[in-house]
Amino acid sequence: MWDLGDAYERYVGRWSRPVAAEFVRWLDAPPGRTWLDVGCGTGALTETVLEHAQPAAITGVDPSAGFLDLAAQRVPGATFEVGDASDLGSRQADVVVSGLVLSFVPDAARAVAEFARAGSYVGSYVWDYTSGMQMMRHFWDAAKDIDPASAAHDEGPLFAPVCLPGPLRALWTGAGLRDVEVFGIVVPTVFRDFDDFWEPFLGRTGAAPAYVATLPDDHRDLLRDLLRSRLSNGGGPIELTARAWAVRGVR
Repeated sequence: MWDLGDAYERYVGRWSRPVAAEFVRWLDAPPGRTWLDVGCGTGALTETVLEHAQPAAITGVDPSAGFLDLAAQRVPGATFEVGDASDLGSRQADVVVSGLVLSFVPDAARAVAEFARAGSYVGSYVWDYTSGMQMMRHFWDAAKDIDPASAAHDEGPLFAPVCLPGPLRALWTGAGLRDVEVFGIVVPTVFRDFDDFWEPFLGRTGAAPAYVATLPDDHRDLLRDLLRSRLSNGGGPIELTARAWAVRGVR
């Protein structure tokens, strides 16, 4: 599910880059520091740190070899290593960050405790799956209208314990971090047309595309047509927005 880097880029990676830029500006870490990007994926946040934060060095860590291969091609100025957010081993850095990852970590509290152990400045951001990530919200609302059982896969309620301001603040303070702040980042997600919106859901990478891959052809077509009826703007662009919640603290 998480090995196809190109599929991830088409699905949501393209929208993660403007969020990463806003996050790095807000984090406002001093220049000349070492960075650790935990769950670096295809390298969107790593690349943004290199472009905007003047790091002394940055290492990206991710469990997916497929994502790391693409990240290494895209971001030659960084080091990439296979690793687990919940066990960073001996790794340490001045700044530890994590972008769009905590929702998928089995034990988020343990992961944040690792971030706090490894770094002095600790920051992260996650999509607001409950309502703010509109492309996914439209998808799951349509899926549930066709098949109520799909609610078991809906990222909104599944990830609510991590993807809202209150839980994020509690994770950071629970890890012993101080001066904790939470900030909302909203970016436009404009699709050229309905095909540009729909086709990434066929890529199998991510929770919603993985769900689509389980559907029989007629069910998948029904879902596609319902979404088209709700979103298609006469064949023109589909203008949505995506919100992420960012959190930062210091040790």
